[in-house]
Amino acid sequence: MADPFDDAVSPRLVAEPVAGDNAAPWSVSELSQRLKRMVETEFGHVRLRGEISGWKRAASGHAYLTLKDADAVIDGVIWRGAAAALPFQPQDGLEVVATGKLTTYPGRSKYQIVIERMELAGEGQLMALLEKLKAKLASEGLFDRERKRALPFMPRTIGVITSPTGAVIRDILHRLEDRCPTHVVVWPVQVQGEGAAGQVAAAIRGFDAIRPGGPVPRPDLLIVARGGGSIEDLWAFNEEVVVRAIAECSIPLISAVGHETDTSLSDFAADLRAPTPTAAAEIAVPVLAELRNNIASLSLRSERCARRYHERARERLDALVRVLPRRDALLGPQRQKLDDLGARLGLGLERRVARSRAELDRAAGALRPAMLGQRLAAARARLEAVGKHLDLVHPKAPLQRGYAWVEGRATGKVVATAAEARAAVSIRLQFRDGTVDAKVERAGGKSYADPAPEQGSLL
Repeated sequence: MADPFDDAVSPRLVAEPVAGDNAAPWSVSELSQRLKRMVETEFGHVRLRGEISGWKRAASGHAYLTLKDADAVIDGVIWRGAAAALPFQPQDGLEVVATGKLTTYPGRSKYQIVIERMELAGEGQLMALLEKLKAKLASEGLFDRERKRALPFMPRTIGVITSPTGAVIRDILHRLEDRCPTHVVVWPVQVQGEGAAGQVAAAIRGFDAIRPGGPVPRPDLLIVARGGGSIEDLWAFNEEVVVRAIAECSIPLISAVGHETDTSLSDFAADLRAPTPTAAAEIAVPVLAELRNNIASLSLRSERCARRYHERARERLDALVRVLPRRDALLGPQRQKLDDLGARLGLGLERRVARSRAELDRAAGALRPAMLGQRLAAARARLEAVGKHLDLVHPKAPLQRGYAWVEGRATGKVVATAAEARAAVSIRLQFRDGTVDAKVERAGGKSYADPAPEQGSLL
């Protein structure tokens, strides 16, 4: 029987069955499926350590990446459910340990790992991820000191975000009760593990969304608290979603995560970091007993100051009284002057009355009837002389002696010259017993109103 793979056999144009060969040819899909089953059976569960490269998340929620070391690479995929449950945000350059199963992707004839769980390859990688995220958020100004707000002196309502079952909430409530009883609203959240970061961020935004005057009082201060633990236990408070929620919160916030030596990115974004949850309660409110003592002390000091001021004022007044002159010595000269003026007033009034009486007597002598008659006769004579003089100078007096008074008929003004008479033409003559109207004419009987004026005469 001829070997179908023997080079001595001449090639055929059309494939035909070969004698003694009962194996039919496979399709590409059949081979791909057999390889897929074999790989998945042989490598059903593997853990790979490598560096992430080409990380990307599709719109569907699935994530794609490549794991590599110094000599080889392998593609990886994380389905949406597993990607959402990752405890950290994968980034290029991180070294991780991926757990999953190998499979093939027939569409590209490539094998890949379907990752079900991913962990950082040691605390060094975790710290590298932390520092990288810290640098990113710091560059955006989320940790700037200028963003920090002052805490209220005595908040009426405090919102606490923590686990409702741990010792942390009991410690906070007990310390607040001891120092200054305050209304507390607790928002229970999961503080570690899958979904913890999302719950904490949602609680911060939930408190911030409460409006004043609603059924739930809006807190004046927030406390985000958790007890101590490893860096993995506290990792939820290093998540970017929590840090951004703290930075965007409009309510002053205290971060109290872990013990005094524990540090999280939430501490940098918060307005104040407390070393422990109990310390956060101590920072949040003053000691009521101390406030009362301080108020009582200030009241006592105010009373003492007022009393001391009053006593010193009395001392100054007594000192002034001692140096002031006595009342009799101070008012004696004024009293004497008043008596003198009183005596002089009586004498002055008497002299004034006597002088006024003398003036009245003199005036009364001038008012005797004989004196008044003489003065009246003299006044009458002067009046008659003035009247005669007025008669002589009266403008109409010459009329009695045959003179006439000439005035223009149109103007009613006195005509005193021949030129004025010629200009007036029509005049009025006033005699002693009446008036006569006349017209001024030239020689020959012509009026001065005619042309070629000549020497005129009164007609």
